[in-house]
Amino acid sequence: MSPDLEVLRSPGTLVVLDTSGPGLPRVLHWGADLPDSAVEALPLLARGPVPPNALDQPWPLTLLPTGGDGWLGTPTYAAHRAGGATAPRWRATTTRDGDGTLRTVAEDGGIRVEVVLELDDHGVLSIGRSVTNTGSDGTADGDAAAATLDLAALRAVLPLPSRATEVLDLTGRWCRERSPQRSALDEGTHLRASRRGRTGHDATLLLLAGTAGFDFGHGEVWATHVAWSGNHEHLVERLPEGAGMHGAVLGGGELLEAGEVRLAPGEAYTAPDVLFVHATDGLDGVSRRLHRRQRATRTRATGPRPLVLNTWEAVYFDHDLDRLKGLADTAASIGVERFVLDDGWFGGRRDDHRGLGDWVVSEDAWPTGLEPLVRHVKDLGMEFGLWFEPEMVNEDSDLVRAHPDWVLGPRAGRPRESRHQQVLDLANPEAAAHVERQISSLVGELGIDFIKWDHNRDLHEAVRSDGRGTDRPAVHEQTLAFYALLDRLRAAHPDLEIESCSSGGARVDLGVLSRTDRVWTSDCNDPLERVQIQRWTSLLVPAETMGTHVGPATAHTTHRTFDLPFRMLVALQGHAGLEWDVSACTPEELDALRAWSGLYRELRGLLHTGDLVRDAVDDGALLVTGTLAADRAQAAYTVLRTDSARRATPGLVRLPGLDPERTYAVRVRPEAGMPALVQHVAPGWWEAALSGELRLDGALLSQVGLPMPVLAPAQGLLLHLT
Repeated sequence: MSPDLEVLRSPGTLVVLDTSGPGLPRVLHWGADLPDSAVEALPLLARGPVPPNALDQPWPLTLLPTGGDGWLGTPTYAAHRAGGATAPRWRATTTRDGDGTLRTVAEDGGIRVEVVLELDDHGVLSIGRSVTNTGSDGTADGDAAAATLDLAALRAVLPLPSRATEVLDLTGRWCRERSPQRSALDEGTHLRASRRGRTGHDATLLLLAGTAGFDFGHGEVWATHVAWSGNHEHLVERLPEGAGMHGAVLGGGELLEAGEVRLAPGEAYTAPDVLFVHATDGLDGVSRRLHRRQRATRTRATGPRPLVLNTWEAVYFDHDLDRLKGLADTAASIGVERFVLDDGWFGGRRDDHRGLGDWVVSEDAWPTGLEPLVRHVKDLGMEFGLWFEPEMVNEDSDLVRAHPDWVLGPRAGRPRESRHQQVLDLANPEAAAHVERQISSLVGELGIDFIKWDHNRDLHEAVRSDGRGTDRPAVHEQTLAFYALLDRLRAAHPDLEIESCSSGGARVDLGVLSRTDRVWTSDCNDPLERVQIQRWTSLLVPAETMGTHVGPATAHTTHRTFDLPFRMLVALQGHAGLEWDVSACTPEELDALRAWSGLYRELRGLLHTGDLVRDAVDDGALLVTGTLAADRAQAAYTVLRTDSARRATPGLVRLPGLDPERTYAVRVRPEAGMPALVQHVAPGWWEAALSGELRLDGALLSQVGLPMPVLAPAQGLLLHLT
């Protein structure tokens, strides 16, 4: 193979760069694997035709395309010195590290950029970028201001072929995160930008492009994810002139506000990694690669995920030792393994208007401290968890009264409040150290096993004064300070687990997930809403890191009422738990929860390690979600009806992904919750599946399917196959 071609390969995925020129490498291919003979021919294909009224020679799509390359789309690198700017003429060198990573270093005019490509064994490509100001300090020519490099963007993009004609992304709001939306990949820029200071309820976890009609199990798909918890953007862009030999580009990066990153000589900026995934087997293929990557790199919280009870929807701010001890007694009796005390235990926090930021145990609510409750919980054999919101403060708090300058905001005055909160300036070392000391001392003194780490507002007017009378954008520094605080706490308490909660699911990304152990998927415990929220969150997040709880019969956020079987069935699809006053349950409800928790412990080894498959039938109103063991020797399928449909019965429902050469024992697991089979005849296989006597071929189940019982909306069942 030509020495000018650099190739990255993992099973099914190929990346090819052309390093023959003096500038940045050209991206010749990202997608399905090709034989070496085809790889050798790619440079020839790169020399495409030149249309009228265009550049006289074909222009390349480089690793950082700018106007200097002939690229007229969104630039991947943009910067200036005191208003002066030019498209760099990079002089680049590409090397291969011992682990197969490709590293390109390029320089021009006192600027050095580094682009690192790493393709893992699961088919996930990570692109890291950094820029360093290598210029002089300007003292020789008296122009020190021009020595500063003001960075506007450092994005990563990769090419898409012309057969990618559709775009899928996600949007949402509080309690309705991850709502899918589709559009044609037309000419122009499809940009998803978040300026919320956190990932956002409306953030698209992935931006995906694919062949016409791609879905969970079919079609060729290209996807990207920005692994960052602050302001960010994803984009897909098609120009009339094309993208070199390609049809469009896909990518993203951190969204930088004007003046946010200013590099003095010798200073550097490192951009968050942007991940790229290609799959020929639809969205399930994308998820499989991303889930396997996360599981392979996880070094903490690797044991069985404990069944959780969180106290918020059980007691809210009404903290009483005897009541909570009784709640813990009931929780332990039904198999709960982790008891988490939510908001209301600290400072003057009797409601959500005050006390936030004072991370000391309230003498009013807890006159004897938290130790009696912690001891009681641990004596019952459960772990103990505690709620914090370290990045926010109430104006009515001891912290703000003592340190008003620790509140993030402009010199002109406080930002508008949200949820009665302001933001604590974590980039202030004193503020960060204060919070760290308070949290760390409680973790050590009480033996806290788990923190529910909340973040309940967007960062409006996230600016700070630079000490010279200038307000500067602060989201970038605030995000890095948050990461650093997490890193220090985890280093000090190696066994501590942390959940990323952000008024539900507003901080779900692989930046925060590299430092935490699960996410709270949504503040909405309405199971009918949760079906879709969990389904689309699982595009990126594997089940074991996605918090899924059984709530009360009447949902706190929607006021709709659901029976217990459906609530249990939906909560089984992730890291399961309860958010409910189970001490008020009937004996029958407790028996049902006890059986459900036993089933969770039995199946979590499968549900939290297996490959996800998803399907929708009957006009999309009947959803199938399956988890298959890597060797396909075991599987669990949840079949849920979310709405009525035109037809009385949905026809045959396939169970995708099974080994066609095997025979499976098919069981209905009533512990997960049973549908109400009334006023109709169950399908012929039903009784045999209930008794454990049904045996069927994998080919029949995955290619032909089963007739399902007639299910009303908000009903479903769990099939367990071995």
